[in-house]
Parts: sequence; structure tokens; C-alpha cells
Amino acid sequence: MATNKNTKPKSNFKDSNFKPKFNFYWIYGGLFLLFLIFQYFNSGNLVQREISQNKFETILESNDISKIVILNKTVAQIYIKEEALSNEVYKKVTNSSFFNKNAPVFEYNFGDLQNFEKKLEEAKTANSLEFDKMNDEQTDLFDSILAYLPFIFLIGLWIFFMRRMSGGSGSGGAGGQIFNIGKSKAKLFDQDQKVKVTFKDVAGLQGAKEEVQEIVDFLKTPEKYTSLGGKIPKGALLVGAPGTGKTLLAKAVAGEAGVPFFSLSGSDFVEMFVGVGASRVRDLFKQAQQKSPSIIFIDEIDAIGRARGKNNMTGGNDERENTLNQLLTEMDGFGTDTNVIVLAATNRADVLDKALMRAGRFDRQIFVDLPDLNERKAIFEVHMKPLKLGKNVDSEFLSQQTPGFSGADIANLCNESALIAARKGNKKIQNQDFLDAVDRIIGGLEKKNKIISVKEKKTIAYHEAGHATASWMLEHAAPLVKVTIVPRGQSLGAAWYLPEERMIVQTEQMLDEMCATLAGRAAEKVMFDKISTGALNDLEKVTRQAKAMVSIYGLNDKIGNITYYDSSGQGEYSFSKPYSEETAKVIDEEISNIIESQYQRAIEILTEHKDKLTTLAELLLEKEVIFKDDLVAIFGKRPFEAKEASQTESVSEENNEL
Repeated sequence: MATNKNTKPKSNFKDSNFKPKFNFYWIYGGLFLLFLIFQYFNSGNLVQREISQNKFETILESNDISKIVILNKTVAQIYIKEEALSNEVYKKVTNSSFFNKNAPVFEYNFGDLQNFEKKLEEAKTANSLEFDKMNDEQTDLFDSILAYLPFIFLIGLWIFFMRRMSGGSGSGGAGGQIFNIGKSKAKLFDQDQKVKVTFKDVAGLQGAKEEVQEIVDFLKTPEKYTSLGGKIPKGALLVGAPGTGKTLLAKAVAGEAGVPFFSLSGSDFVEMFVGVGASRVRDLFKQAQQKSPSIIFIDEIDAIGRARGKNNMTGGNDERENTLNQLLTEMDGFGTDTNVIVLAATNRADVLDKALMRAGRFDRQIFVDLPDLNERKAIFEVHMKPLKLGKNVDSEFLSQQTPGFSGADIANLCNESALIAARKGNKKIQNQDFLDAVDRIIGGLEKKNKIISVKEKKTIAYHEAGHATASWMLEHAAPLVKVTIVPRGQSLGAAWYLPEERMIVQTEQMLDEMCATLAGRAAEKVMFDKISTGALNDLEKVTRQAKAMVSIYGLNDKIGNITYYDSSGQGEYSFSKPYSEETAKVIDEEISNIIESQYQRAIEILTEHKDKLTTLAELLLEKEVIFKDDLVAIFGKRPFEAKEASQTESVSEENNEL
């Protein structure tokens, strides 16, 4: 089929969607253009200058006025005769490039119209003046627009910046953003946007899960509880250290409950404008009530829930307190009999307002503690699922090596182990990669290229060997896992211990820990008869423990069974100590006595085992890293373990004889 090369394709302009979209910047540009026009006319319109009464009377007596036009009964527009415009009085006006002979030259605000007309008639008769007088009640439309244009421009500018601050864009349809500043910023999770996290994804936290599962069960089957007269709890407060899984637990509630879930942070209520926080609280609960039964989750509630009346030195309006007052009213006030449950999370429960913590608002406080041994194992298994693991990886062993780790720490540990394995070029993550990750997180990155003199390295080796020796000989000190003199982070050497997980601590246990901590400096004293600044962290830890023994736990004979600990948190705002100067002196003396006695005890232990201490330090200088097996080879079994073993053998022999 032949084609005509000269034939041009038909334009499809009519069918194309070529309509320009409306943009709010057009309005701002138009207002700015009008403002420039106003400035142009206003700067050049020098002929309409306002004059004083004396100036007006001078011009009137000179008989140079051709016409007076009265506007709105308040202003007189003064027209000058053409032949008089060349006079020196009007020279500034006539020299202007914007001068118009047919326009009024001056304006005079006379005040009362009746008196002004009377004065004009008297002057006209007395001086035989010739001029016309007329009244004009209407003003020029263009002049009116120009008069109000600055205000229009300022209002437009204010709207522009407010839309910017409230997150609005310049496109059409977003012009109402300024009016949404008092609306809630909560993110809604419902059937359309469902959370996929469930309680199966939350390892550990058995007690906390049971409590929140009961809330979920109430929402799913309320008849089970209401048939017995029970009521739905108003709220639950999740309290715990950072990284323990409070927010993850709330996500699981959102995934399990099957009801609308509103999630936001406490800082979302905070705004620079007065009344916005309270308005957002009202809007949040209004939305939740419309979709009830529903759950509201406020993360980091201490941002608005701090106790009122503290540190309010200005005496002015406190927006945070107004927001808190509104939250208290919405949670338990008039007209709050709705199926809305409030979940909140914080790691600063001590600073929250008492009115917020009471029953009826937060009916239950759920403490989310650090995971224990079994819970850490379960958390490891959850985070290990997506990892490619070697056969020698043992979650139970790793859970034993990570006392005090939170769920977030364990998640970070698993990710760090994967990075370390990838850095080594391994195809799978081995058990050693996890141990290296533990060292990396606790101690910091190894700095093998750090320049350390031979003398300093020897001092560090004996310091760390002193810790290891004392902890091995003391019954209640934490058993050693690893000692290294390779610099990590800010430390020049480090020792890893596996502390026993205790619910309560006895005096002997604290004293043994303090003795093992001071053994580093004691080793320097025993071996070199000199001490160094390397024991700063040890001294800080020991001083804190001794102070707690004397002034908090009541473990000192001289102070007795008294504690100066304030669990309410009010003590931090007090400028006076809760004890007298005499008591303060006794406390200082007892702290010093405890520390010095344990230091002397550490010196005695290391002096007794000086040869083994030297062997351990030399081995550490040679290998740079030693483990528990090396201590067993040098010291044998720990003294109290050997004693327990001999007692067990003697008991078994007696049983055999019987």
C-alpha cells in the first residue's frame, strides 16, 4: 500500500489533555503583582498629598483654588488653577513626572463637614474668592482596591507560610491544609491497612503478653467478661527499659485485635501554636469513638504526660500542660463511656503525672523487663530465622553469653554477626562470628594498629590479669569468659565476665564484685609498686556500688536500716539533702572504708597468688587474648567449686556405705 510522504499527521490537540492545572502560586503571584502596581502608583502619586490646616488656609487665601471636591464628608480634594501651578508653592508637584493637571493636587482631612462648609463660605465672602465646591459620595473603585491591597498581600503571605508549616503543597486541592493544623496526626490501621505482626513474632515477654492478650480477647469476645459484670479496661501503660519490646508488643496487639488501631507518638501533639495540642487530642478521641471499639496507642507518652507544675518558672501559658489536661479529660471524664482502649509506652514512668497513672485512666501498668536466659534464647531463635547459619551456632550458648541484653540488642547482635561473616568472606554465619559481634557491641571496634609502648602494654596485661585472678578466687564474683589487651573503643584492655542472673543481691556478693573490680589497680601496686590512671572506670563503678550499699540499700552497720532513695522522683527537684551534715560525713567515711577494705583484700589475694598472676600476665602478653580454659590450666578449679565437689564426693561415699 502506497503512502503519501507529503501528508502531515493530523493534530490531535483537541483530544489531548492540555489543560493547565490550577496552582495556588498563581494567587500568590497575582497578589504580589498587585502589590507592585500599588507601590508604583503610590510612589508616583505625589499630587494627592495630605496637607495641614495652616497650609490649607494659606492656599485658600491666595485664591489659587479652582475647585474643592468633598469625599465621604471627611476629605476635601483640592484642585489648583492652571495659571497658579507655576508658583513656587506648587513647584514640587508640577515637576513630578506623574503630575496630571486634571487631578487634585492636595487632600485635606477637615473633620466636621458643617463647620468646614461654614468656614469656606466665610472665607469666600471675606476675600472674594472664586472656586467651585461639590460633594462626591462615591470613591474610585481602583483607589479602594489600592488602599486595601497591602492588607490583602499580608493575608496572602500569612496563608502561604502557614500552609508551608502545616505540610501543604503548592498544588490545587491542598489549599485547606492550614485548617487541618488542629487535626490528629494518628496513623490508622484497620482492615484496609492491617499490621502483619502477631504475638508469635514477639519472643519472651510472657507476663506482658498475657496481660495485653486479655485486652485483645476482651475486644474479640466481650460477652465472656460482660456477662460477669466486668468492664473493658480504659488503658494499659507499657513501662520498661529502652529496647525491651514495648512498641513491638503494641504492634502485635494491632495485628491480633482486629479493630481500628490509631498509632502516634507523644510528640505529635506538640506544636508551637497555643491550643493545637488539645485540639488534636479531641480530634483523635472523636475519630476513635466513631470507629469504636478501637485502640489508641501513644508511644513515648512522657512527651506530654510529665508531671504538671514542675520547672514552670515563666508563669505563662504551658501548651504541654493544656494538652495533658485534655488527654486526662478524654480518658476519664464526662461522656467517656465508649469502647476506646488507650495503650501507651514509656521508659520514664517516674516523671509521669499522678493523675495520668491512676486507675480509671491506665487501669494496669505492664512492666516489660529485660529478658532472662530462656527469653533471650527465644529472641535469638526469632532473629536467626532469616540468617544463613553454620552447624556450630547454638542459641542457648549465645543466650548465656549475653546477660543484660535487650531484645533490640539481640537483634543488633544478629545483624552485626552477619556483617562480620560477610566481611570475612564466609558463606554462612559461624558461632565465632556471633562472639565477635558480642565483643564489638560491648567493647567497641578492635584497634590493633594503635601504638602502645612495651611498658604500657605490660601494665595493661597485669591490670587485666589482676581482674581475672581475683574473680577466679572469689566465690561470688562473676566467672571469667575472656580477657584481652587488644584496644577496643576507648579502652586499652577488657575482660568479659558472665554474671549470675540474680533477683536480689547480698552484701557478700557486692563486696566480692567490688574486690574483683579493684584487683586491676591492686595488681599494679603488687607488681610495680605504682598505680596508674587506667583504673578510672573501675573506681567509678566501685564508688557507685559503695554509695548504694550505704545510702540506698541499708547494708551498712553505722547508717543502719535507712534508705535515702526517693522512688517518686521528687528528690531531683529538691535543693536540700534528705540527711544532715553529720550523716553526710558518716556516709562519706563509710563509703571510703568499704572501698579501701576491698582494695586491701584484693592486694592480699594477689600477693598470695603472685606467681600465678605473673604466669597469666605473661601468657596474656604472648597471646593478647586468653579464655576460661587458660585460667583452668593455670589455677585449676575455682576454690569454692573444688570444695563443693569434695563435699559432694564425701556425701556420695557415705550413701554408698549406708
